[in-house]
Amino acid sequence: MTSSQRMERVSILVVDDEPCLRKVIRTTLAASGYAVEEACNGEEAIGKTREHPFDLVLLDMNMPGMRGIDACRGIRGTSPNAGIIMVTVCDMEDEKVHALEAGADDYVTKPFKLRELTARLRAVLRRTRRETHRPEILQAGNLKMDLHRRTLWKGDAAVHLSPTEFNLLAFMMKTPDTTLTHIKLLCTIWGPAYAAERDYLRAYIKALRKKIEDDTANPKYVLTEAWVGYRFHNPSEPDSRFVAMHESAVPF
Repeated sequence: MTSSQRMERVSILVVDDEPCLRKVIRTTLAASGYAVEEACNGEEAIGKTREHPFDLVLLDMNMPGMRGIDACRGIRGTSPNAGIIMVTVCDMEDEKVHALEAGADDYVTKPFKLRELTARLRAVLRRTRRETHRPEILQAGNLKMDLHRRTLWKGDAAVHLSPTEFNLLAFMMKTPDTTLTHIKLLCTIWGPAYAAERDYLRAYIKALRKKIEDDTANPKYVLTEAWVGYRFHNPSEPDSRFVAMHESAVPF
């Protein structure tokens, strides 16, 4: 099967209030083999994702009516496995962080080159397809997690986790060596109402480390990213570029 034939099965929704830009993007992506549909605003986009799933969504952040951030949250609710790339005219860090926290997988800043856009689309598609086919068993170091049976083993010993502890660790293990912000973890595991409860998250991380780490002062699995959040590290991966830091030297 050729690359073009494989790409024909990839569907993408282009959401932008500028008809000329939508036409250019649609023409380019269709020529690359994508099946492209359009929406002119966030409300229409959410409606279309309810009708049928898309592999990818290219979503403008600044549109009249519904904000792009709100549209992203709505699309993520209807299409949890879709890859979402947000388009912004602003290169500010805060706006990019807001996009990621709303559920976007990546972002691109206007003006952008169409070659850059298609490269980002392919990268996001690869990541989302890997996540869709995740195994039921997760392993890292001497930890083994069975997602179906909701059990965790450390070596030959079973580790008892509360439902929330299990959900937290499972979410982190699914995205190894990826920085997860405090807000991302709180909103994903506990819900938006807990977005500001960093002390709450810290208490759960402390309890989790007591159960899975050999030395809680020098954790090798759940690592702190100073001022930002946490990441899960697999010590069995020799090629990982990350090195565990002494916990007492890193602020929460």
